[in-house]
Amino acid sequence: MLEPVHNLRAQIVLIPDCDIAPEDFVGLTEGTFDQNQVPLILAWLGCRVIVPTLLSRSDEYSGLPNVRMTNQPHREFVHRTGYELGRHPIGYEVQKVLGVVDWMKSQRSDLPIGVMGHGEGGLIGMYASALDTRIDVSAIYGYFGPRETIWKEPIYRSVWSLLYEFGDAEIASLIAPRPLFVVANEHPNITGPPAPHDGRDGAAPGAIFTPAPDAVRREVERAKSLVKSLNPAAHIEFTEVSESGINNRQAALDFLEALAGDAGVVDSLLVPKPDYTSAIDAKSRMQRQVKQLVDDTQYLMHQAEFRRKEFWAKADASSPEAWAKSVEWYRDYFDKEAIGALPGIELPPNARTRLVYDQPAYRGYEVMIDVFPDVFAYGILLVPKDIAEGEKRPVVVCQHGLEGRVQDVADPNVKSDYYHQFACQLAEQGFITYAPQNPYIGEDKFRVLQRKANPLKLSLFSFIVRQHEQTLKWLGGLPFVDAKRIGFYGLSYGGKTAMRVPALLDGYCLSICSGDYNEWIWKCVSVNHPLSYIFTGEDEMWEWNMGNTFNHAEMSWLIYPRPFMVERGHHDGVGYDEWVAYEFAKTKRHYVLLGSSDDAQIEYFNGPHTIHGVGTFAFLKQHLNWPAKQ
Repeated sequence: MLEPVHNLRAQIVLIPDCDIAPEDFVGLTEGTFDQNQVPLILAWLGCRVIVPTLLSRSDEYSGLPNVRMTNQPHREFVHRTGYELGRHPIGYEVQKVLGVVDWMKSQRSDLPIGVMGHGEGGLIGMYASALDTRIDVSAIYGYFGPRETIWKEPIYRSVWSLLYEFGDAEIASLIAPRPLFVVANEHPNITGPPAPHDGRDGAAPGAIFTPAPDAVRREVERAKSLVKSLNPAAHIEFTEVSESGINNRQAALDFLEALAGDAGVVDSLLVPKPDYTSAIDAKSRMQRQVKQLVDDTQYLMHQAEFRRKEFWAKADASSPEAWAKSVEWYRDYFDKEAIGALPGIELPPNARTRLVYDQPAYRGYEVMIDVFPDVFAYGILLVPKDIAEGEKRPVVVCQHGLEGRVQDVADPNVKSDYYHQFACQLAEQGFITYAPQNPYIGEDKFRVLQRKANPLKLSLFSFIVRQHEQTLKWLGGLPFVDAKRIGFYGLSYGGKTAMRVPALLDGYCLSICSGDYNEWIWKCVSVNHPLSYIFTGEDEMWEWNMGNTFNHAEMSWLIYPRPFMVERGHHDGVGYDEWVAYEFAKTKRHYVLLGSSDDAQIEYFNGPHTIHGVGTFAFLKQHLNWPAKQ
């Protein structure tokens, strides 16, 4: 804080880019003083100036030394721990700014308040100004611009459903009619996260480049068009300068004039160099900042179970009928607010098939199905040869995991230690099987889909759900398929599908989750366990605010009353037996209390991350009535 000795005229929150320490920004460290430093100029002219600390892009404290360290920027590390719990580094830092505004108002409620920010500080300042009308004047340096390529930016800027309603112009419209200065100048050039080093890795890709001035100008004009009918008229001013950061003296004086009237006589203003007498340990302060926010997310992680109980308080479990009626609100919420709902399908399946396998017990066909004009579904259908004329048999949809292909599951010539040709095994036992290709393949290439989808209030599973919906329609229309007996069985990422897709599509009459069912929130958020997704390169796992709404148990409640099973290997590194058992107890209790105890089962086996195919095969035979009981 810079505090004028006399004649306090205004209060200003100045937010530099996150990689600039406050003491550097105000010229308190060796080699940082400059006569044009805006904080010093404004303080000398009678403004109380507070410069907050933001999380930096360094990776120095991203991890726990006794668990694992990563190369994730601090901002990404906090993003990962908070996203599943409805928390975000942007939100935390906006709250910091608004906390400063609270304090400023408590000190002098009669004084105007301004916010200026550059780079990441410009982002935080703009959001804070949009949210709090006590901020009288705002200025954004080197950040404002079109957001359609936000998916290319660092993941810690990804905000669920942001572009569903807001670009920068729309956020600026929330600041209007209060004055807003948009300054097109250089943003720090961020080509990506810190390079992997010393065993640290896992950071998500993402770069930041200075937006072109013409693009900034167009976004400003769009903002003006949104508020052109306001009375009093909105004041949105665009300026292009060459300096980097907030170091333009004239822009600062224009800002002060808008905030407090006449800036005073400043032509020959020479700001004296500060007398720096005390040492500030910026590294320890950053460590505390990271730790405080991570500690908060870990506290929220353990509180999430209680928040979910509050969220589910409207569900009526007094009877199966009452549950079926009351749970539809939750299913709709899960669809629209957690997964993200694409428009309904209007195209017919228009299936194209070709024979690819001819085995003694079955034939195999490649299948391509239309979903949307530019989206298709693909898979392999295995049809037993002994189906009688007019007979209708059950289907098991067999889902592969991460980086898997349908051939791993349904090609009789492909051997896999994970899948053991389980679609082929089931076909040999008389089931029709279908192995769909899910899009989680291609390493970071498929993760781009998640990065593009999240700001549009969509996710990877938004597309998967529609692909399965069309697949079910096609399967159910085959003359030899009993549409009421189509079950789902997936391993690993296919287990994630087993939790989400049958919860939304009742065309699946049962679901088996293999190698994935877990205390999912802990898996996504905990920094104390090396198996947590916090430490991996799988940067697409987090789903906004799921910790407070749906864990795996709650997803299984959406599957009820249809049978549900978990397959769990004792040596499966996806989770711990204790986590799985703790979460499954909630699934089992739900089925028991509503009179369907036998319909929720779990099988533990002494093995790794793999299809075991013992208890699950018996479960399929029982609940799909195969072989058909006379």
